[in-house]
Amino acid sequence: MPAHLYAELSSRFPADRSRIAFETQDGALHSYADVEAGSARMAGALVALGVKPGDRVAVQIEKSLQAVLLYLGCARAGAVFLPLNTAYTPAEIEYFLTDAEPTVFVCDPARKDSLAGA
Repeated sequence: MPAHLYAELSSRFPADRSRIAFETQDGALHSYADVEAGSARMAGALVALGVKPGDRVAVQIEKSLQAVLLYLGCARAGAVFLPLNTAYTPAEIEYFLTDAEPTVFVCDPARKDSLAGA
């Protein structure tokens, strides 16, 4: 078994990376190559924000292809993906962020202002 989580996950991708990995609700098709490229972009963005292996990345976003890419990006960067329920209140978010001390907190941009003090 590979020592790196992303290596383990991607080792299960088909050899033909053009095969479809996801179909989103809007009918868009995304290949395994798209998933690899998208997760690499997410990993790069996290590293650019200062995330290092072992750092926590708190995430409060809806289930989506972007959430999967962010999870895989965390795995690629060696970060810990900390999912937070989208129904949590700002006070609950503040508790989790204080307790977990993530390097980065990712949320829906529409919630940014209501969570600014968290």
